[in-house]
Amino acid sequence: MTVKLRFAPSPTGKLHVGNARTALVNYLFCKSKNGEMLLRIDDTDQERSKPEYEKSIKEDLNWLGIFWEKTDRQSSRLKNYNDALQHLFDIGRAYRCYETQEELSLKRKAQLMSGNPPVYDRQGLSLVDNDHQKFQKEGRLPHWRFKLIHEEVSWIDMVRGNCTYDMKSLSDPVIMREDGRPIYTLASVVDDIDHNISHIIRGEDHVTNSAAQIQLFKALGGKVPELGHLSLLAGSEGEGLSKRLGSLNLGELKQEGFESITLSSLLAKIGTSDPIKAFINTDELIKDFDLSKFSRNTAKFDSNDLYIMNKKSIQFMEFKEAKSRLTEIGLDINEEFWRTISGNLNKLNEARIWWDVVYGEIDPIIDNSNLIEKAIEFFPENNLDNTSWGSWCKSISGNTDYKGRDLFISLRKAITGFEFGPELSNLLPLIGKDKILSRMSGKKS
Repeated sequence: MTVKLRFAPSPTGKLHVGNARTALVNYLFCKSKNGEMLLRIDDTDQERSKPEYEKSIKEDLNWLGIFWEKTDRQSSRLKNYNDALQHLFDIGRAYRCYETQEELSLKRKAQLMSGNPPVYDRQGLSLVDNDHQKFQKEGRLPHWRFKLIHEEVSWIDMVRGNCTYDMKSLSDPVIMREDGRPIYTLASVVDDIDHNISHIIRGEDHVTNSAAQIQLFKALGGKVPELGHLSLLAGSEGEGLSKRLGSLNLGELKQEGFESITLSSLLAKIGTSDPIKAFINTDELIKDFDLSKFSRNTAKFDSNDLYIMNKKSIQFMEFKEAKSRLTEIGLDINEEFWRTISGNLNKLNEARIWWDVVYGEIDPIIDNSNLIEKAIEFFPENNLDNTSWGSWCKSISGNTDYKGRDLFISLRKAITGFEFGPELSNLLPLIGKDKILSRMSGKKS
């Protein structure tokens, strides 16, 4: 069997971490099976769909390391959906309804008040030709529903295991709006049949929808794909992601300086039995991927994990990539500089801080002038190398009362302007003797 999966975003907004996780899991599963990936743009909502959103979604997916072999869009397939609707009508599985939203709402309230489940009463099935003509004269346009067979629908879910639904408990789903726009329930199934989609992986909020779509696949003569439903993401305090982190989109994360592999590593592992760790690249994620490790439990997304893992991602970064990207922001680094600072970067753009420390100007912090005077007195006379820092500190502590952390921190602040940073044994040769002595004299240099 040829493995083929799809990711189907609606270009009505930017790509958020929840949808990005679904896209990534589809892609990793697909490529772990040497399959083919389809990007399907669900753009039937013409009022809300925007070209700029589609462009942004594609760019964000590529940034995340997700690529596809084929692209399609629903707006170009409206005839396919109308043909499918006609087939369903011909075989008695689709019917016209005329209730307004207000009328349907009143029906649901009445059912609930009487202790009955709010399931559509199939009034549309009882309409005869005269009824349809009457509604048409009134200017009412019909919406269309798919007639479910009242039986149990079961499947073995790739994530949730055995799933069974009694279809009597579900309303016949609307599949076509009054204005002729197809509903996702129908359009998605038609697309999946036409594109020979073999596996569908999506959020657990689609489980009930999947039960109805299984009958729809069969009614249209298509093969039901393998189904997998991922637990939805929640914030670190257990709140729904949309409530706590709803504005967290990929563009913002990229702008904040997070690495794409950091986000991929996190999204590929939350909700699984594996520990969260930083991976070197997407190929490594593909090799490590196993859908069976995903749990039904709520997947917790903690943005603090991004900061921790991003530091690791920077450490894994090859000099060639770092040089290329830092050149874009005006930093022409060499490999020695990169080796010295990379372990102290939480985000790549922090390299500018240490660029200024080494090659630019800083405001030195002199918090102990007596110590600094002694430091200048015992400053190494020879050219600086990676042994100079140790021998210098040893000379100072051996000839004064200044020792340990107080000595190290005071020197670091005078030389770099910070209490923290890369090893000074590596920084001193890069900064150079003249600049170090100038800074310890309190000069901005």
